[in-house]
Amino acid sequence: MEILDGRLASQTIREELKLKTAQRGVEGKKTPHLAAVLVGNNGASETYVNAKVKACAEVGFKSTLIKLTEDITESALLSTIEKLNVDPDIDGILVQLPLPKQVSENKIINAINPLKDVDGFHPVSVGKMIQGLDTFIPATPYGIMLLLEHYKIETAGLHAVVIGRSNIVGRPISILLSNNTQPGNCTVTLCHSRTRNLEALCREADIIVAALGKPEFIRADMVKGGAILVDVGITRVADPGKKSGFALKGDAHFESVAPKCSWITPVPGGVGPMTIAGLLKNTFRACEEQDDSSEQ
Repeated sequence: MEILDGRLASQTIREELKLKTAQRGVEGKKTPHLAAVLVGNNGASETYVNAKVKACAEVGFKSTLIKLTEDITESALLSTIEKLNVDPDIDGILVQLPLPKQVSENKIINAINPLKDVDGFHPVSVGKMIQGLDTFIPATPYGIMLLLEHYKIETAGLHAVVIGRSNIVGRPISILLSNNTQPGNCTVTLCHSRTRNLEALCREADIIVAALGKPEFIRADMVKGGAILVDVGITRVADPGKKSGFALKGDAHFESVAPKCSWITPVPGGVGPMTIAGLLKNTFRACEEQDDSSEQ
């Protein structure tokens, strides 16, 4: 069993981006700038956004954190997005999900300028991804692909079972794994809450991507020997023995599953750091594309 260490792989990407950002400064080019919008006081969302802001600083990016109250109106949030859309200094826009119930997530996502859509959720980005065109890819699926690439995992011809059909992880990673790329070229089965014989499908899988948000759902008897397991889940579970009062659990029962796997991501320290790496790469790309458009 080998560990797909997201911290190690993401550090390699961050160091590369740090050098490229410094070189932009030497050449007199603008510094990549990410704007993160955080609505309300959700503890998990604050943690995620703060980690992204910190990562920007580490690689030399500029970042702007916009905190808005839980009771913000949809029109006010749309107005904030529009200001960021037209600000030439902002390269990437990230709106942390979930949003309050009075705000339509679809409307907010659709309002973001596709050229600044570093989360890769805009229909333009999704459409290009489906067609195999260059575009912004949602950060978590992008991070998974970068992780497989970093460890030179050969995926061609393998059967990948993706559990979870969200637009953020499940559907995009199923498309990316099926593309004629490396990593990629998998035969993909996309599973969800209505899938019959899920355990049997998992036992047939060469690769399992677990993104259902149920702690320790995947058990040893669901995994065949030598499988690759990518655990996207991260759930806080009460643990009185820890100072924080909780433990972070993935969608797989790591202790029982890991010995059967050829490769497995830990939780934490697997997909999470790679999600941020994917976001940073998207932001750098957005900045470069702004260069190209300003030169035309």
